[in-house]
Amino acid sequence: MLVDSEKFMPTDHGQIACVDCHNGVQSPEKEIAHEGLIASPSAEPEKYCGDCHSDQTATYPFALHSTQQGYWTAIDSRAGNVPENHPALEEMFGNHCATCHTTCGECHVSQPKNVGGGLFTGHVFEKTPPMTRSCTACHGSRVGNEFLGKNEGIAGDVHFREARMNCVKCHEGADLHGTATDAETAEVNRLAGIESPKCTDCHVEAIPGGDENPMHQVHGDTLSCQVCHSVTYTSCDGCHVAVSETSGNPFFETEATYQTFLIGRNPIQSEDRPYAYVPVRHIPVTENAYEFYGENLLPNFNALPTWNYATRIISKRIRRKTHPAKPATAETRAYS
Repeated sequence: MLVDSEKFMPTDHGQIACVDCHNGVQSPEKEIAHEGLIASPSAEPEKYCGDCHSDQTATYPFALHSTQQGYWTAIDSRAGNVPENHPALEEMFGNHCATCHTTCGECHVSQPKNVGGGLFTGHVFEKTPPMTRSCTACHGSRVGNEFLGKNEGIAGDVHFREARMNCVKCHEGADLHGTATDAETAEVNRLAGIESPKCTDCHVEAIPGGDENPMHQVHGDTLSCQVCHSVTYTSCDGCHVAVSETSGNPFFETEATYQTFLIGRNPIQSEDRPYAYVPVRHIPVTENAYEFYGENLLPNFNALPTWNYATRIISKRIRRKTHPAKPATAETRAYS
């Protein structure tokens, strides 16, 4: 019922005995066979995947998909140095943020648990994860819907519509498996390090001086490509987390979700991201976002902007023809 022997057995993984990865006992009796069963071996990647996939398992423990470090980077900045708040924040993180942690198997053989789980194709391992059951299953409410064109009246990304490109055409294995081999060099969030991929990696003619397009010559060093080539995208307000009194399950609610397209000053301007202006998206965190777990857990809330750099996100809904953009308001400029 779970393993399609005709499809799975001829594969490389099909040549490995079930108990080599899942433990248990070789027995025709279900109860006996499942004694000591390990349902998700790749939760310990070095032990169960490392013999064959040593390069990936050396870096994955420090990759953002594994550590969820991007969350802690933001939480620690807004929480400030208040040690007594950390037990409450760690409980909140475990209930709401850590569920996004993904194992190797949750990309390559099954859907992630936090979106329902379930094997892809009779336990066959997919070298390239199926986009809608893996990538956009987790990154779906904003990124997936916008990339695939699921928001009413708003076209999907031209790379998908015209070329049927999937996520891993741009986000290659090293981006997903990580590149760091220790905690010291691990990325602190998805915007750390160089911008990769860049639009000009493929569209070299758009580099200033690369073609005769006057817009590229005038704005190429000042505006990110997405300022002109993006489409409307989703922003959210007022996210709050809690645990249901009825079911006991963690959940979150947002006060508002709406379509925006705003240009603001680049809040993380650097050599890697030199643009003066970029599209900005509203981050739904609020000062009392975690009040279910305690009072004043984010005393340093204003340490980070609530309108943030969105170029990397917005690159998922590119359009070829440009359109007039709405400039940032005083509110969206206030952080810069």
